[in-house]
Amino acid sequence: MRIPFRIAVIGSGNTSRKVKEQAEEVGRHLAENGAILLSGGLGGVMEAACQGATQSGGLTVAFLPGLDANAANSSVQIPLPTGLGHARNLLVVTGAEAVIALDGSLGTLSEIALAAIHDRPVIGLNTWDLDSARTRGFQVETASNPQEAVLRALARAEEKRSDS
Repeated sequence: MRIPFRIAVIGSGNTSRKVKEQAEEVGRHLAENGAILLSGGLGGVMEAACQGATQSGGLTVAFLPGLDANAANSSVQIPLPTGLGHARNLLVVTGAEAVIALDGSLGTLSEIALAAIHDRPVIGLNTWDLDSARTRGFQVETASNPQEAVLRALARAEEKRSDS
C-alpha cells in the first residue's frame, strides 16, 4: 500500500480573491494527485485550499491554534485542536513532506523558517522572497501557477522519501 504524500498549504488567513482562487486550485490538484492536505485550518488561504481539496474528494487535516475543533473552517475534515497558538506552525510543517506557500504574512514567514530548519522543501506562489546567502542556501522554490506548485511539491516529497 502506498502511503499518500502529506503536503502543507500555508498562507495568510486574510488575503485577496486572486490568492484564494489559487489556493483553491492548489487544494484541488493535491486531491487529484491523492495527497493529504495539511493546514492551520482557519480562513483565507487555508480555507480556500481545503475547499478545493474536499470538493475534489481529498482529505484535509488541520492543526488549529486553539482548543476548539469547531474553530476550523467548514472544509477541514480532521480538525486537531492544539492550544499552541502560532507554535502550531511547527506541527503544520513537520507533519508534511513538502510545503506550498501562497502570499502570507508573518505567520507564513515563520512556517517557511520552520520548514527550512526541519529540511522541508517549500514551493512558493507569490510569497516571501528569501535571500539564500542569509538562509544558508535554503530557498523557496518558486512556481508560476497552482498546478506547477503541486507538481513540484509532490516531486520534492518523493525525493524526501527516497532519501530516507
